[in-house]
Amino acid sequence: MEKRFKRTTVTSALPYANGPVHIGHLAGVYVPADIYVRYLRLKGEDVLFIGGSDEHGVPVTIRAKKEGCTPQDVVDRYHTIIKNAFAEFGISFDVYSRTTSKTHHALASDFFKKLYENGKFVELESEQFYDEGANQFLSDRNIKGQCPRCHAEGAYGDQCEKCGSTLSPDELINPVNALTGNSLVKRPTKHWYLPLNDYQQWLEQWILGDHKEWRSNVYGQCKSWLDAGLKPRAVTRDLEWGIPVPVEGAEGKVLYVWFDAPIGYISNTKELCDAHPEKGSWETWWKDPETRLVHFIGKDNIVFHCIVFPTMLKAEGSYILPDNVPSNEFLNLEGDKISTSRNWAVWLHEYLVDFPGKQDVLRYVLTANAPETKDNDFTWKDFQARNNNELVAVYGNFVNRALQLTQKYYNGIVPPIGELTVYDEETLAEFKDIKEKVENLLNNFKFRDAQKEAMNLARIGNKYIADTEPWKVIKTDPERVKTIIHVSLQLTANLAIAFEPFLPFSSAKLREMLNVEKLEWAKLGAMDLLSAGHQLGTPSLLFEKIEDATIEAQVEKLLATKEANKEAEYKANPIKPTVSFEDFEKLDIRVGTVLECENVPKMKKLLKFKIADGLENRTIVSGIAQHYTPEELVGKQVLFIANLAPRQFKNGLVSEGMILSAENWDGSLSVTSLLKEVKPGSEVK
Repeated sequence: MEKRFKRTTVTSALPYANGPVHIGHLAGVYVPADIYVRYLRLKGEDVLFIGGSDEHGVPVTIRAKKEGCTPQDVVDRYHTIIKNAFAEFGISFDVYSRTTSKTHHALASDFFKKLYENGKFVELESEQFYDEGANQFLSDRNIKGQCPRCHAEGAYGDQCEKCGSTLSPDELINPVNALTGNSLVKRPTKHWYLPLNDYQQWLEQWILGDHKEWRSNVYGQCKSWLDAGLKPRAVTRDLEWGIPVPVEGAEGKVLYVWFDAPIGYISNTKELCDAHPEKGSWETWWKDPETRLVHFIGKDNIVFHCIVFPTMLKAEGSYILPDNVPSNEFLNLEGDKISTSRNWAVWLHEYLVDFPGKQDVLRYVLTANAPETKDNDFTWKDFQARNNNELVAVYGNFVNRALQLTQKYYNGIVPPIGELTVYDEETLAEFKDIKEKVENLLNNFKFRDAQKEAMNLARIGNKYIADTEPWKVIKTDPERVKTIIHVSLQLTANLAIAFEPFLPFSSAKLREMLNVEKLEWAKLGAMDLLSAGHQLGTPSLLFEKIEDATIEAQVEKLLATKEANKEAEYKANPIKPTVSFEDFEKLDIRVGTVLECENVPKMKKLLKFKIADGLENRTIVSGIAQHYTPEELVGKQVLFIANLAPRQFKNGLVSEGMILSAENWDGSLSVTSLLKEVKPGSEVK
């Protein structure tokens, strides 16, 4: 029998405050978490939604050094950007705080000390990379080298961003300090470790035995780690930025970010409850067995939230454990992996500027494409299509018709319902169980399917009003139209309820048009949401069509980013094997003047040249038509190989040499030329 809880604590992964939030974060964590919390609130359940910025860790220090500022400067800036963007987007946290707060530092320190004093850690010495020039130990992320898998340069000590392999610094070829380029040595250092291996048996029973209802990707990743056998994991690091380890002999060491960050959920709850006593004690939300704990995370955080953090809580002894951890897979962008370092992302704060008032459009699209069971893809064309073909053409079209016809025929007053036809009853039967369907899906964290059910309700309404054609029936049977409009308005009010967890801004706008302050979730599917004689508000469009030019601008923005990345990442090809001077002398490279140049019919890549070579004019065919027009080249002097064997093409053309070109980083070709004019046939030496 399913356990009933009095309240629910919902957490969402703490974003790193070393950069803004993008759509991958939204789709993976924050939109589904917000949908779930809004749903629980609509049902009248007691729930807290806990969020905040993760402000420690190496990524923050790396950005600070690059920007020439302090880590605190970095986190102050990005915490504000992230918090404001979440608020404007409608992510309805009860609290959004930060891990640099005094409350967090105190609680995280106390948490560590309790485990330390109770002998829950093991103390181990290991050799780690040390930069003698910088006089410091380096974290995995601060080390770069050649990837042992794909041999790409610039792989980090924890991951190669080129091939995606998870790495350790010891695996890197020629590891160096990522910031200074200094070579590294190994030095011994002492740290405290959480002995996950001591909890292996308990975790196997708790996860594999007791939580088979967890999503398959979560369950599968946990099983993989448990099958491989757990090992002790360091909870401290040699760093300057972070929470100082609160024991003697730990100078220069801080709590490892993975240890301190999840404690941020607890400290942020404490901060909220201390400021708002009406919320109750923070311990009730974290220690009462009648509280349900749910973590919303991305798949890269599964191990931390399902194995590591529960072990920390179990070791401490007084906390509840997560009841569910609904983790999503990754969202890609235009067929490519989202990357903050390459700026390949749609940033939330930029979207809010580019698409003012369209928060719900992005919420809808991200939920419709939610990567719940596998990686999914966001494209701007799909974004436009879902807005225009679903939100505008289905949901918005039905609502607009129902409200505008009420305004036109009845001055915006809900007409009384008359006798129902068989078709009316069939339509009403289609949506009477909508509440049960949506609740069942939301209770099982199937947000994509739940939103689809809400949109199906809009499709029912759209079809109903299109099939009944009240604008025609009004001429022959005005009484019948009253029933059609009444039914349509009840459907409209139901839509305001059904979409409330998913599209809160649109539902608020629709309630305003219906002239109702609140619609109870418990009434979803009912036919008496609006009484006959009720005066509606002023109708307006619920959604707007998005034009091609708007989408093209976003696509161009991404293409410009991709081109900039190519240029920034460009490296010349390796030098070819050494050749002897005698071999080089065999090539006869000369200067020629272009007398004529023309396109080759039916061969769009080729240009045909007539070259003056100082002896006899010759014909050379070159594949550079996509890079030059014939007019650009006539009269120019170029370098060509004069003693290359003639090459015959299918159309009968014969090329008597090869024009030399340089290939740029973006694949474009540039024909070689001279600083000074020389006689045709001059040799290159």
